[in-house]
Amino acid sequence: MMEVQCVTIIGVGLIGGSLAMRLKEKGIAQRIIGVDNNPNHLKTALELGLVDDVMALDEAIPLSDVIIFAIPVDATMSVLPMVLDKVDQQIVIDLGSTKGAMVNLIKNHPSRKRFVAAHPMWGTEYSGPEAAVKGAFEFKTVIVCNAEESDSRALDWAKEMFSTIGMNIMEMSAEAHDIHAAYISHIAHITSFALANTVLEKEHEDQAIFALASAGFESTVRLAKSNPQMWVPILKQNKENILDVLNEHITQLRKFKSCLEKENWDYLKQLMEQANKIKRIIK
Repeated sequence: MMEVQCVTIIGVGLIGGSLAMRLKEKGIAQRIIGVDNNPNHLKTALELGLVDDVMALDEAIPLSDVIIFAIPVDATMSVLPMVLDKVDQQIVIDLGSTKGAMVNLIKNHPSRKRFVAAHPMWGTEYSGPEAAVKGAFEFKTVIVCNAEESDSRALDWAKEMFSTIGMNIMEMSAEAHDIHAAYISHIAHITSFALANTVLEKEHEDQAIFALASAGFESTVRLAKSNPQMWVPILKQNKENILDVLNEHITQLRKFKSCLEKENWDYLKQLMEQANKIKRIIK
């Protein structure tokens, strides 16, 4: 792909740090600058060799060919217009988990075409630069939203970058993305947070939770370890779509509750068999 001299990554945590590692692995950028409002993150990112330099955003923008946002979506909403005010030929890419509010915010900005809205469907429950993963993003899907609103140079470079680090690219509107993300990702996090709170409320013996937790419980509650600073803004920005799927989820839980209360074992079995159909999609 087209190698660039300098990429600035805003936010050197899990996503930004993992991406920096992949850009270095693939030789995509000669220099990577890290920007973060947490000085400990910057120090760690330098020590781990994730980035080559750290500096303030105002200093980094004129030195950069590409600027990539990997920070909570509310922070991106605050900073993105300012970055677009200052770019000339730079490419600006966002990796956040919600897209509708963001593309609406900058839809009339003079530098809108330099911006590519994307969401890599990858992550872990951990945060910070020390959580960066070697080989991250490979064989995962990245959603590129409202591609027609980006100019061809910015879009082509972003797509080639994602392809080079091993991702499968899918395009859709920001509105469709936020709906699908609510169904597939955001509700899973709410369910995990709620399950963790349920267990912590009912089971007061930490050792019992640790000793008795099965693999099924661990996998279901894993997402409850995710960073609230990232997830509160996501749920806030995608509130309407999440409420829609959350209402359906609550309806499904009530069906299971009713089966138990009424000892309706046949219908309980039917509900489980219906759920088993997900095996056709997820192996």
